[in-house]
Amino acid sequence: MIFYFDLGSPYAYLTAERIDSVLPATVTWQPVSLGALFKQNGRSSWSLGDRERRKLGIEEVERRARLYGLPPVRWPDPWPGNYLTAMRAAVFAQQAGRGREFATQAFRAGFRRGCDLSLSEHVLAAAAQAGLDPRAVEAAIASAEVKQKLREATGAAHARGVFGVPTVAVGDRLFWGDDRLHEAAAAALTGAG
Repeated sequence: MIFYFDLGSPYAYLTAERIDSVLPATVTWQPVSLGALFKQNGRSSWSLGDRERRKLGIEEVERRARLYGLPPVRWPDPWPGNYLTAMRAAVFAQQAGRGREFATQAFRAGFRRGCDLSLSEHVLAAAAQAGLDPRAVEAAIASAEVKQKLREATGAAHARGVFGVPTVAVGDRLFWGDDRLHEAAAAALTGAG
C-alpha cells in the first residue's frame, strides 16, 4: 500500500493522522508534488480562486478534524504557500529512512501549529524533530538528485492515475480523499487490489 501526499494538503494531513489506526498493514508514504499533479491534469486547488468555495473547504477540513478527534486546525498564513522546499525535504527524509517521521512532524507544524512550510526554517525544524540533521536537509533540498527524485515520483504517480492527494493505493486500486481511508482498509483486508 502506498500513501501519496503533499505537505500542503490539509486532507493529506487528516489522512496522515489516522492512517496507522485505520489501515491493517504498513503503508509506504510517498511524497509527490500536488502542484505538478494539478498542472499535469489541468486542475487547480479548491483553495484558490473562488472565495466561497475556499471558505466552505476550510470549514469542511475543520469539521472533519473535530469528527476524527484531532486538535483544531491552525492554518498557516498564507495558505496555501509554495511547498516545494518542504516536499524536497520529504524526499530526502524518505531516502534517509525517516520519511514518515518527517512528514508527521511537518504536517503537525503546518496544520496544528500554523507554521508556514514555505519557509525553510519551519521545514528544518520539522526535520530536526524527526531526527534528521538540518544541515544535511538544507544541502539536499538544493541538490539536483533530490529535485529529480521528486519529479520522478510525481510522474510515476500521475502515470498510475493519481490526480490528487491524499491517495492511497491498494494493489492497483486508488482511493482518493481522506474520507476513503476506510474503503482502502476494506480493500486491503479482502485482498481486492
